[in-house]
Amino acid sequence: MYLFRLPALQTSYPMPSGHIYAKRGRLAATLRLLPAVMAVRKLYGALDSPSTMRALASLFEHDVEFELIPVDFQAGELKKMPSLSPFGELPVFQEGDLTLFESRTIMRYISHEYGKRGEEQVYEIPKLQGIAAAWIDVEDHQFDPPASKLIWELVFKPQKGLPTDEGVVEEEEAKLVKVLDVYEERLSNSVFLGGDKFTSADLTHIPSLYLLMKTPVKRLFEERPRVRAWYRGVMSRPGWEKMVEMVEKVRA
Repeated sequence: MYLFRLPALQTSYPMPSGHIYAKRGRLAATLRLLPAVMAVRKLYGALDSPSTMRALASLFEHDVEFELIPVDFQAGELKKMPSLSPFGELPVFQEGDLTLFESRTIMRYISHEYGKRGEEQVYEIPKLQGIAAAWIDVEDHQFDPPASKLIWELVFKPQKGLPTDEGVVEEEEAKLVKVLDVYEERLSNSVFLGGDKFTSADLTHIPSLYLLMKTPVKRLFEERPRVRAWYRGVMSRPGWEKMVEMVEKVRA
């Protein structure tokens, strides 16, 4: 049994996949995921980063033990460690002599390396895996650009006390509508974007979905019945629920 502990807040609750400790130090808060035996896997990231959330969700989905090392991205801490991320971006995953950056790369690696028997998030048949991989790229190149701009305008700007640019919101919503119309059609042929089962093609969307559901943009998803059923289903995944529990506990 593991506990999620925040000593400064004097709260704790059971977690099935590791110990997470928060402590004060050079960073505002340092979290470490410590299993009974010290993990050799490390994830450098920030809990307010959708990219870090993507990697964490994949790790939780596959019950992979790891150590989470928070990095203050705004303070430029990652730039002091160029060997980890040559482009100075989060997250970064380390396992032995392997170092990976780019959240979708980390997600792909985890799903291939740690697939759970009977619940694999990849296909063994190349044709089917090719289809799933195509929808991962669709998220990256079609869904994420407008979604990220909307999240910046409607979530992060208000948090920073900055005004929302309504012109940008209108423009990016129009782009997102076109993507969601394609998704609605795709989901008429399969339960999930990548095929007949939940795959990384679905998981990769969840961090943005989580943040967009807190904004008026939610209506664009609700207006499309297949998209609505899809997003509600993928956001109820156990791995994602653990991710949300971690983030909200830390923010409390």
